[in-house]
Amino acid sequence: MKLVLVLMLLAMGMTSKVSAQGAVGFEQIILYPGSDRPLKTSIWYPSQTRFPLEKIAENAAFIGTDVVRIGTPMTGSFPLIVISHGYRGNWRNQNWLATKLAHDGYIVAAIDHPGTTTFDHSPQAAAQWWQRPKDISRLLDWLLHSSMWRRDINRHDITAIGHSLGGWTVMLLAGAQFDRSQLRQECIAKPNPRICGLMPELGLDKPQIGEPTGSLKDKRIKRVVSLDLGLARSLLRHSLQTLTTPTLILAAGVDIGDLPQAEESGFLAKHIPKNRRHYIVYPDAAHFSFIQLCKPGAITMIDKENPGDGIVCRDGKGRSRKALHQAMYQDILSFLRQS
Repeated sequence: MKLVLVLMLLAMGMTSKVSAQGAVGFEQIILYPGSDRPLKTSIWYPSQTRFPLEKIAENAAFIGTDVVRIGTPMTGSFPLIVISHGYRGNWRNQNWLATKLAHDGYIVAAIDHPGTTTFDHSPQAAAQWWQRPKDISRLLDWLLHSSMWRRDINRHDITAIGHSLGGWTVMLLAGAQFDRSQLRQECIAKPNPRICGLMPELGLDKPQIGEPTGSLKDKRIKRVVSLDLGLARSLLRHSLQTLTTPTLILAAGVDIGDLPQAEESGFLAKHIPKNRRHYIVYPDAAHFSFIQLCKPGAITMIDKENPGDGIVCRDGKGRSRKALHQAMYQDILSFLRQS
């Protein structure tokens, strides 16, 4: 799917100075700038500073949130959440979720994965599929050992959340393992072009130079949340059956041309032991219902530039995206507090 206009719009920003409703600090930094894989990092956190506010992740199509840029962090012991975006997405996609979590006392960090983010489509970086989970582990290294929040993070309460390809990423961090042979067999049986067609670009069709073997599990992560993931059939069944990391699986019931959720999120639910996972399907949500709110007229505006791309602002019949976000957030918050 072509999402060039949408992804460009996501990168635009607006600012505003209004009275603070809640104290959410926000900062951005480039981690490991001298390396071959620098990570653009965004951090939301409880802030003592309450103003001035700045509107982030807002543009002609999408609604942003109010934060205090470079606020003074609150001190204490806060749970940590790390977020992995979807294919060719970026930190703005789950900004709505990160801001809500920071309002409720979480420190949240998201990165843009080189090769599969909005402005970096490097084929070499994209094909190193194992680097996505390693990006999150490198982010954790920095947060826990070098960042200004290191003393205020509860190291025993760390969660990873991912949307779409990000959901696949956090499942690898939970202990699921990629199986190329299994994916090939599944793609012969059900050759969906929008799923199986990504295999060469993501380095999943054949072994890559430097590709690791075995598990990429990060034991520091205590639970994971998958938001309508893709490529679930590439995850070794046995590794799912023996998964010990508590997992929340959220799925969109509206089919937009990919595999039905029953064969993606449902694949996880089928193979992960029931006592280790929660599985919720939103019948009136589509795949992009998990990204930020759209403004009135956004579908028409986007489709005018690139016909079909307005799908990113389409949800199922029934609840609005705002109502869906409220339901999703309550389900996520309940899982974070109970698991």
